[in-house]
Amino acid sequence: MNKPLLTQPSRDVRIADVKVPRSLVRSATGFGGIVEGAYLRGDLICKNGGSPRLLPASLSPAPKLVLPRFTEAHVHLDKCHSVDRMPAVGGNLRAAIDAQSQDKAFWSEEDLRARATRGLQELISAGCKAARSHVDWSHGEGARTPPLAWHILKELAQDFRDHITLNLAPLTSLEDLADPQTAKTLVREISCVGGALGSFVLDQPNLPKGIQTAFEIAMHHGIALDFHVDEGLADGLDGLELIARTAIETGFDGPILCGHACSMMNLSGDAMKRRINLVAQSGLSVVTLPSTNLYLQGRTEGTPDRRGLTRVRELRASSVPVIVGTDNVRDAFCPLGRHNPRASLALAVLAAHLDPPLADLWPMITTDAAQALGMAQTFVDEASIDDLLVCDAPSTTSALDDSTQLYPLKTYADRTVA
Repeated sequence: MNKPLLTQPSRDVRIADVKVPRSLVRSATGFGGIVEGAYLRGDLICKNGGSPRLLPASLSPAPKLVLPRFTEAHVHLDKCHSVDRMPAVGGNLRAAIDAQSQDKAFWSEEDLRARATRGLQELISAGCKAARSHVDWSHGEGARTPPLAWHILKELAQDFRDHITLNLAPLTSLEDLADPQTAKTLVREISCVGGALGSFVLDQPNLPKGIQTAFEIAMHHGIALDFHVDEGLADGLDGLELIARTAIETGFDGPILCGHACSMMNLSGDAMKRRINLVAQSGLSVVTLPSTNLYLQGRTEGTPDRRGLTRVRELRASSVPVIVGTDNVRDAFCPLGRHNPRASLALAVLAAHLDPPLADLWPMITTDAAQALGMAQTFVDEASIDDLLVCDAPSTTSALDDSTQLYPLKTYADRTVA
């Protein structure tokens, strides 16, 4: 039997029997539909190009999910799809950094464009409307000049702007931010693309001063911040705490996204509660990156017995926005995968023991992810047709199987399934 198809008399759009996660609806009262667990269910209609509403449905055995397009908060398009030309790569974060640094000998314009284009095409196929890519930056005097990868990704952002918004963040050394000429270059480049100031925070000397400098630059020029922070399981890593304290002390009100925060796993009891309360007070968001952190962190000579994630459940319980990101794809940091937020969320469910109702987790790759990047949130009841997806699945558990097909809502009428 053919499934019911979307029809478009004039500019009206209607899809029979859909389910929308309640976590992705800003105002359920005005949206309509009947409550069915974690979902609202009904016939979706957009009249004359307006915002969607749900009408009473003729229930079918196979409802479909309607979701906003996804936001990928943390990838590295300059590094992706490079692993196959490397010698056998394995080991911890340091080993991955060294191996990827050696691979930069191959980073020609043609190579960067081909690999990054492949990554962007994967993101678009996965249903993304926006993504943030970090870009490795040079050190010392070289930091005053944008690297080739930055120029290539700027061009690709324009080439693909009709399909995806590519947000860029230079991945800098905190020490380099103290150089006025480097800071001037970074501000000019970031402002040009509407990106974020990114920096790597692990165990460098004089972290408080470096973090303070990053905040001063961001505050003075009105740009967002994005840190790789505490990407390790060693004791004593306190970068996340320093960032949170600096945010509170400076009153910085722009977006702050902190990736990794793996060392939170070392904390428990009152120490963990104090750290989480500070993070919650600061207003920053945390992005967990399960594929890369599971692969690199907690390495021993045998099978690892620690997970490299941050305290996802505890942070969420304290209302800290936690995002899920894909991070590295087929490079020295993670040898497998493709750019797909849905697959990353599914892995996070397993790795972090995120329990049902799984429909409550969609904001981690949609509304909360967009807000963490300083972008407008897209709720289903406020969305345009161009911003919505139809998933051939009756539930989130089915939809998180990435073999389940996603379709742009606006083209769904062209599909017939027997």
